[in-house]
Amino acid sequence: MTAFSNTKTVKTTCPYCGVGCGVLATPQADGSVDIKGDPEHPANFGRLCSKGSSLGETLSLDDRILHPQVGGKEADWSEALDLVAETFSRTIREHGPDSVAFYVSGQILTEDYYVANKLMKGFIGSANIDTNSRLCMASSVAGHRRAFGSDTVPGTYEDLESCDLLVLVGSNLAWCHPVLFQRVEAAKAENPQMRVVVVDPRETATCAIADLHLALKPDTDVALFNGLLAFLADTDALDRAYIDQHTHGFDAALAAAGPCEINRIAEETGLSPRDLATFYTMVARTPKTVTVYSQGVNQSVNGTDKVNAIINTHLATGRIGCPGMGPFSATGQPNAMGGREVGGLANMLAAHMAIENPDHRELVQSFWNSPAIAEQQGLKAVDMFKAARDGRIKAIWIMSTNPVDSLPDADGVAAALEACPFVVVSDVTHAADTVAYADVLLPAAAWGEKDGTVTNSERRISRQTSFLASPGDVRADWWQICEVARRMGFEPAFNFDGPAAIFREHAALSGFRNDGSRDFDISAYRDLSGHDFDKMQPFQWPQRTGEGQGTTRFFAAGGFFTADGKASLVAVKQAAPAALGKRYPFVLNTGRVRDHWHTMTRTGKTPRLSSHIAEPFAELHPEDAALAGISAADLVEVKSPHGAVIVRAQVTERARKGSVFVPMHWTDQFASNGRIDAVVSAEVDPVSGQPGSKFTPVSLRKRGFDWYGFAVLREKPGALQTGYWAVAPAYGGWRVELAGRKCDDIEGLVQSLLGEHTELLRFEDAGLGLQRVAGWTGDMLSGAFFFASEPVSVSRQWACGLLAAPSTDRQKRLDVLAGRPPADMPDKGAIVCSCFQVGCHEIAAAAAQGAATVRAVGDCLKAGTNCGSCRSEIQSILDTNFKETSNEARIARAG
Repeated sequence: MTAFSNTKTVKTTCPYCGVGCGVLATPQADGSVDIKGDPEHPANFGRLCSKGSSLGETLSLDDRILHPQVGGKEADWSEALDLVAETFSRTIREHGPDSVAFYVSGQILTEDYYVANKLMKGFIGSANIDTNSRLCMASSVAGHRRAFGSDTVPGTYEDLESCDLLVLVGSNLAWCHPVLFQRVEAAKAENPQMRVVVVDPRETATCAIADLHLALKPDTDVALFNGLLAFLADTDALDRAYIDQHTHGFDAALAAAGPCEINRIAEETGLSPRDLATFYTMVARTPKTVTVYSQGVNQSVNGTDKVNAIINTHLATGRIGCPGMGPFSATGQPNAMGGREVGGLANMLAAHMAIENPDHRELVQSFWNSPAIAEQQGLKAVDMFKAARDGRIKAIWIMSTNPVDSLPDADGVAAALEACPFVVVSDVTHAADTVAYADVLLPAAAWGEKDGTVTNSERRISRQTSFLASPGDVRADWWQICEVARRMGFEPAFNFDGPAAIFREHAALSGFRNDGSRDFDISAYRDLSGHDFDKMQPFQWPQRTGEGQGTTRFFAAGGFFTADGKASLVAVKQAAPAALGKRYPFVLNTGRVRDHWHTMTRTGKTPRLSSHIAEPFAELHPEDAALAGISAADLVEVKSPHGAVIVRAQVTERARKGSVFVPMHWTDQFASNGRIDAVVSAEVDPVSGQPGSKFTPVSLRKRGFDWYGFAVLREKPGALQTGYWAVAPAYGGWRVELAGRKCDDIEGLVQSLLGEHTELLRFEDAGLGLQRVAGWTGDMLSGAFFFASEPVSVSRQWACGLLAAPSTDRQKRLDVLAGRPPADMPDKGAIVCSCFQVGCHEIAAAAAQGAATVRAVGDCLKAGTNCGSCRSEIQSILDTNFKETSNEARIARAG
């Protein structure tokens, strides 16, 4: 890293999930950056999760794109921008405005989003701009708009703390929104009367705080919440006054829901009648109920109906817009909300206006003084890349996202980019699979270099502030877009001198001809100076001109953004989930793990975040594994009609029988065949256009190999030509999982990966199929290899630790070949606490010595005392230890 002369602490915002945590970043004289949570930020009050805490470890320049490239060769900015502008302009002249497209991201800032949307919809005249946010919250947007007339999140984070009943639907809050989970965890500890219900097919880490876990069949949420609506009606738990004064459509919604027949609903959802009755009764008797939903709801081919089924229950009870009440969408990305505000989706206009509304189109065009305005919705994400593949889209600009790995039918997306005549990619890293398809590659600013705003899940706008100089020829996304717009002949409308000027225009548009008729209004900031923009404190919208901070919630007394001011209860019915057959008998569910993010272009840089889970896996129920002849740690193929992956088997009772969970993060940069979105179906919700990433029929089979290996290496390995491999950073080097065939040259593999060494030790047992090789250069281990005829059982954490410790002792070097820690170095086991590198064996040992609570474990080992992301896993280990101890006691008594 480069040394810094300015070591001033800067307030900024975390670039990961939609919680929007405040961060204090302090560059150090040695070039590192110290990261702490901002105790004054109202989203996190100083808390950070494992990912946020590790931000300072992800700022290296080793993989950065530092200069523009044209045709794979370095170019200057003028050459690259001229080519982009000329090609887009020529394509529009020859084929019309709908022949070009932008695919942007919830990772870019609001100011970047604003100018991209303005250029495409107001000056090119097409709505062919969509975002990877389509993959995470489009169904929530569609559900909000159907119910409220606007994409309005009614409540705040405080509601999750002040409610008496928190229902988490399709939300692994503990891993996907860890700081928000910590706030809930603390609130539950302070309020013993608070109850938490988790609705999720899997037993996730979030279940550690659940009073009730409803492990429903995948994609049956509508049946569950329609049943709840009917139960509320049957038990006189409705708010008739609210229904009559502020809504319409109740009778139709109730009729569509059908009668509350517990046994029928139990059959549909796979839940027990007792659990259903318990849940329904809890909701009916608890006015202060909040329902949080996330990707398990949104990422479905009936996701919009799921959202409205949830919202219907809150509208029918009037439990909305009051403290501790309401539906709440937990947004996945750091600025998905900001993108929604500026109209970054193909079916929206800027400032939460509707593209199908002619008055809104006239308003936006008048404000922008633009030559055109998109008159109909553009191509949504999945359809956009289909159009690129079949030739309708002839030029596409991809910004800060990796669709070759993150979109469903990902191999089809790769084929689309291969076929598209002109592909522009703006990104920060060469370690993104999409970069290989770029005709023009533009170096974008990364977190720490960017400057602008983001909006979190509770409508809170915060500054993301630069504290690092941009390296090389790196430029901000807004600057790139404006430069292309100028070259296309639109200079007056894009003559911004910085993000503050863009933010002012964005704020002014939000208040233009508004007068309370639209939800999104931050016009109080339309005249903000550059100095005040730099000092701007986090705030929740709306913030209207001439008004102070108003209410932070919506709809307690109605006031919906519809023609009559009333909300709609939407009549929805449970659709039959996709049929499973003999060929594809399992349901594939995809999602996140605790310490990684998206396609690992940032989190994959630090050993801390890879120590928890280092390779792609498939989570299987023991009965499914047994029937398929699969054991824990086997390599398995998960296959659909679209593609296949090879991943490690993780056999656990947490999985639902008949379902397979595979995380979304692994790409060709980190594994030989782990791109799970190549397996996911491209089927989408007909209303929102969001893909059903939680339900793809798949097959499952063991993939046998002739040999298996594990290695720790000082240097990052180059191209690996084995049947299976997965790499991850380790402290002092890299860790590698391997598998292959008899025909592979293992000796050649060892020599190529080990590099130069001064001493080589080897152990081999042909009868057992074991081979171990270790090499040193001076005092330091260059690499160690462990090969076997079955999955290697060597302790990964012990082996990785060998890279960090110098060794001159002959016996200690021979101990490496033993493949296990010596007696004086206990195996800590799989890492649970990333912050302090505490393993599961250490936690279990502490529990056996009397540490019976998470706090007690923290006192002993520090585990769970920093970011807190691992506390639910610590609790699970304690629960398991308690069960085992209880069983042993019962056996002893029986004996």
